[in-house]
Amino acid sequence: MTHDATQLPTTILGYPRIGPRRELKKALEALWAGRATQEETEAAAVELRARTRRRLNALGLRAHDASIPSAASYYDQVLDAAVAVGAVPPRFADVVGQDGRVDLVGYSTIARGRGEDAPLEMTKWFDTNYHYLVPEIGPDTQFRFADDRAVREFREALEDGFLTRPVLVGPVTFLLLSKPADGSPEGFSPLQRLADLVPVYAQILRALAEAGATWVQLDEPGLVSDTLTAADAKAIHAAVQETYAALTAVEGRPALLVAAPYGDLGEFLPTLAATDVEALALDLVKGAVPSAPVAGLETKAVLGGVIDGHNIWRTDLVQALGKLEALRPLAASVAAGTSTSLLHVPHDVEDEPNLPAQLKGWLAFADQKVAEVVTLAAALEDPATAADALEASARARRERLEAPGVVRPEVRERLAGLTPADARRSDYDVRRAAQDAVLALPPLPTTTIGSFPQTGEIRRARAAWAKGELSDADYVAAMRAEIDRVVALQEELGLDVLVHGEPERNDMVQYFAELLDGFAVTQNGWVQSYGSRCVRPPILWGDVTRPAPMTVEWATYAASRSAKPVKGMLTGPVTILAWSFVRDDQPLGDTARQVALALRDEIADLEAAGIGVVQVDEPALRELLPLKAVDQKAYLDWSVESFRLATAGAADATQIHTHLCYSEFGEVIGAIDGLDADVTSIEAARSRMEVVPQIAQAGFSRGIGPGVYDIHSPRVPSAEEIEELLNIAVGSISPRHLWVNPDCGLKTRGYAETEASLRNLLAATRAVRGSLAEGADAH
Repeated sequence: MTHDATQLPTTILGYPRIGPRRELKKALEALWAGRATQEETEAAAVELRARTRRRLNALGLRAHDASIPSAASYYDQVLDAAVAVGAVPPRFADVVGQDGRVDLVGYSTIARGRGEDAPLEMTKWFDTNYHYLVPEIGPDTQFRFADDRAVREFREALEDGFLTRPVLVGPVTFLLLSKPADGSPEGFSPLQRLADLVPVYAQILRALAEAGATWVQLDEPGLVSDTLTAADAKAIHAAVQETYAALTAVEGRPALLVAAPYGDLGEFLPTLAATDVEALALDLVKGAVPSAPVAGLETKAVLGGVIDGHNIWRTDLVQALGKLEALRPLAASVAAGTSTSLLHVPHDVEDEPNLPAQLKGWLAFADQKVAEVVTLAAALEDPATAADALEASARARRERLEAPGVVRPEVRERLAGLTPADARRSDYDVRRAAQDAVLALPPLPTTTIGSFPQTGEIRRARAAWAKGELSDADYVAAMRAEIDRVVALQEELGLDVLVHGEPERNDMVQYFAELLDGFAVTQNGWVQSYGSRCVRPPILWGDVTRPAPMTVEWATYAASRSAKPVKGMLTGPVTILAWSFVRDDQPLGDTARQVALALRDEIADLEAAGIGVVQVDEPALRELLPLKAVDQKAYLDWSVESFRLATAGAADATQIHTHLCYSEFGEVIGAIDGLDADVTSIEAARSRMEVVPQIAQAGFSRGIGPGVYDIHSPRVPSAEEIEELLNIAVGSISPRHLWVNPDCGLKTRGYAETEASLRNLLAATRAVRGSLAEGADAH
């Protein structure tokens, strides 16, 4: 079908899908807990999708021209694609109905696991704090048009009076993000199955066309990531050509908008421009307007992604309009849009009654970003109609840069006085000897990552205290009672290095943001992290200082309840940045160093209070890694420096731990080594110790704890399963360096499953210790 490329509407690439009051989260968790039926959960989702369409229409996106994206998901868009094309792992074959569909209960089972059946692996979505589920594709995976949910949701919207634009993960990115299924031959790549997958996408396009869809959005962010494309760029260019030659040849199909968020398409822009797709969406926040004409682009409609979908600051609309105007000579037509889906930002800044009015004036959440897109669309038609909005944007930015607290001279002076020696500790062998003398830990020491289950009682006590309904004394008593419980449980289980459980912490970043100057926190600024898991990223708006100690009281109380070492628990500077909305008026490295100095002071206070083990978590170290190789060294340099600046003031006998999760360890192993932590714990259970050979090959020579228990699933791993994972680790890593721990904190789990899992972890550890002792005796 021939489409008029000039008809690409002003639009966004996606919208928050969990609900302004986390309606979908609550509906899903009611289903999983047995408090709601599948039908009730689906009805809640139908209502949420209808409210989203009406809200976007009220904000200025039109109802009848495919402006409104249909991009909802119950759990994850990559899982949606896997289910749609029949890529369900054999262990879950029983959840597939006779018609090929997977119902919501079965879909949840694939995402969350059951019994001995592990869920799909989870990892970070490009450079965001969103997690996607990793499809498992092998030579024998049978692709078919198995689930028409995208078609059904399009029809649902049409019956509601809205012609929407279905959004699907593109086939090339789907395969690039997949992993070889168990049993695949050596050297197999899921991309080798492209010729079998593309016809299924063609069927989906035909079905959507028959339902009345005029536009379909295919997201191909895999093309902007050097990590995914550099190893075999030639094959990926060929895959793009093959895919879009086939899909554009589908008779009667909808027009195709191929989106490439999270970075610059680089060498893949000419390849996509040469295809017959009608439109491309370019990220002009992380990427740039092409500096010269690109063959084929002159026939395309281009959606200029000038509104940042990944941060919450108001857009400089004058600068954004300039980018769109610069794009105009290169394309058949230009429309204004977002750089990414708005999945990564909260719903509405006007729904924040506790934020200072001045700060709110600097911010744009999802709804305000939609309004910015609409304003830019009007400015493209006639700049005079948007003159007032453009001036208001410029004024807000000026006011923000000049506001008190944005720049603190004392912070700048301290940073300027730093020397390289401030980021160096003694050699590890010296530290190891000092720590062994103090801690006297057994082989394969056991610990947890930090948090213990956050019960309803804990959350209610925290909420009552925040509202002034619980006195300070009663709040402290409630938290101490929980710490008593956690320490006693760890003692009874037999763990070697204990934690206080973090009952006082609502979130591992927000807790610190509430105690540091330069941050603000939201009341309703929820953002989806994975599945039903939501977080409220703080807003880092000014120079960072620490008015007072933040963790010392809780750590010292816990230490008083046990003769065993108790870890002080801090969140590292990179993770605080990654899981906050960070100021965009100075380099990230400068902001990270400010946070690092606050943490350095906190570690000094913990040491002075007698805490000899301090964990500085950096689970997001890999998350912020730029997608382009050319930018990665500079990032790794400042991220490593900021961690070392935070920790290098510690004494030799103080054992510094760090934790990383879903980190694609091999990609940043040099940086992890550069952190110079005494002990590093990492996620490894879902991938069944895939990282262990990389650790061994890298010659990692300090403490390392590859996780043996996946806390992101409610299943309880058996002692035998954990023992098997430990034996894999022992086979490659010296037991002298090996620690035993879960993959991550236990905050989201219940106490029954946590206790059962930790008992199995300790039983497995004792078994492996026994085997090692027998082996030593035999020699």
